[in-house]
Amino acid sequence: MALLISTGVLVVAAMVSIVINRRWLPRLSVNYVSMFIGAGIAVIPFLNGLIEKFNSDIFIGLIVAPLLYFEGQNTRLNLVGRHVREIVSLTVGMVILCAVMAGLGTSLLAGVGLPLAFILAAISTPTDATATESVTMGRVLPQREQTSLKLESLFNDASGIILLNMAILWYVNGYINYSQTLWDFVAGGGIAFGGLVSGLIVYIRQLMLRSKLNFINNTYNNGTPLKVIYLMTPFVLYFGAEALGVSGIIAVVFAGLVHNAEGERSALANPQLASDIYQLIGLLSDILNSVVFIVLGIMLLRTALDHSVSYNGSLIWIVIGVILYVANLLARYGYVRLIHHVSNREAWVFALGGIHGAVTFALAFTVAETQVKTTDFNLVLMSESLLIILSLLVPTIVFRWLLTKIKTDTDGAAKMAVIREQMIEAGVYDLWQMPISQEFKAAVTFDLRSQNGHTTVRQFISEWRRMVQHPEYTADEMRELMVIYRQVFQTERDYLQRQYDATHAISEDLFNRLYHEITMAEMVVLEYGVK
Repeated sequence: MALLISTGVLVVAAMVSIVINRRWLPRLSVNYVSMFIGAGIAVIPFLNGLIEKFNSDIFIGLIVAPLLYFEGQNTRLNLVGRHVREIVSLTVGMVILCAVMAGLGTSLLAGVGLPLAFILAAISTPTDATATESVTMGRVLPQREQTSLKLESLFNDASGIILLNMAILWYVNGYINYSQTLWDFVAGGGIAFGGLVSGLIVYIRQLMLRSKLNFINNTYNNGTPLKVIYLMTPFVLYFGAEALGVSGIIAVVFAGLVHNAEGERSALANPQLASDIYQLIGLLSDILNSVVFIVLGIMLLRTALDHSVSYNGSLIWIVIGVILYVANLLARYGYVRLIHHVSNREAWVFALGGIHGAVTFALAFTVAETQVKTTDFNLVLMSESLLIILSLLVPTIVFRWLLTKIKTDTDGAAKMAVIREQMIEAGVYDLWQMPISQEFKAAVTFDLRSQNGHTTVRQFISEWRRMVQHPEYTADEMRELMVIYRQVFQTERDYLQRQYDATHAISEDLFNRLYHEITMAEMVVLEYGVK
């Protein structure tokens, strides 16, 4: 019950953060808004008490894993195939360099023992695929760096986990198991497990889609079993892989890549199913991404306010946090500058774009479940918290000078509003020329003008009362209404087509966006006519 309450509070908080971002703080990334709300929850005793104690396994398995699965599904497997050497270079070679520089730097400059220093360094290596937008909001991130950062963040979590396991065993046993660490890097168990299981799941889904269950092009069958299988996929893969002792994160990411091609080549087999899954991905991605940063805000503030979390009253954690950040920054810069031969500016963009977030924090908490001493765990938690904050704040500031600002097409937005208004009025004019009842004319006019937000709450209440009091439409009335809607939507399309083809008043991008709006509106309305 406590976990259910925690989940409910986090989902509501995520919804509130999205609303605040869109209504009052559109120029600030929603991730920052979510962190502030999380911090606000942590300082309010009643709300803080509703949130369960942080559990890294639940956090990674139930929140981070599906996010990485969705992120993987938004990435073409072909893109990964063309960048295999770069991915291996960034997620193995560069990660090891970052760990060595951060570990040695922490040990030499902060006087920390090498095993503990490398625990700190290993946790600091994973970057967050969901956090980059936080620091590039409103700025143009070059395509090359955008691709490299995305591919790196998808696959480097496993490297960080392997290095952390090595460092913890070094801390506990007093020596490094080089052979086991090397085997963990080259075994590729997560890729093999993710590829095999996700391939099997795709095969089962496609068998069901094309079976006598009749999932194909059937407006009466929205494919609920297939949606359930889809939603269960990241959890089955993550927890299954972890149970076998291979990387659940890599299994989930690779599964997302496999499902990307499936989605591309089977969308029209059941368009309703494809549309529903697409909308589901958008909903869950928004909610889970906000939840990640809400939890981050809660835990950062809980850590700051917890007087039991200290390192013998010393502020050495501040020094270590700075060392970890600077070491990772310089290692990333030097590696891509010398090994990948990129320009000075591109190297700095890549180095600063390696944001630490949810995975880093979750890995820090896993240390508590090992034989690491409590005082050392506290040092890890506080140092990594500062690392996360620095990795968010520094690029947010520096990118204001390093990256160009996205140009806002105010003329395009104004033109889109004008064309949309004219398009709707063309539909309304055609509607009122039809030999139909005044009731249908008024009802459809209300719906058409709702497309542009030109209806008031009072008008809606009036329409709502009319529908409540109105008897159910007969089959003949419903058929007539559907014909009316199809005709007015076709009028809108014809007007839009003329603006694009004949007068060249709008661009192709603007045409596609407005055409999509009409199609979505028609799809929703026609749902009533096929039930």
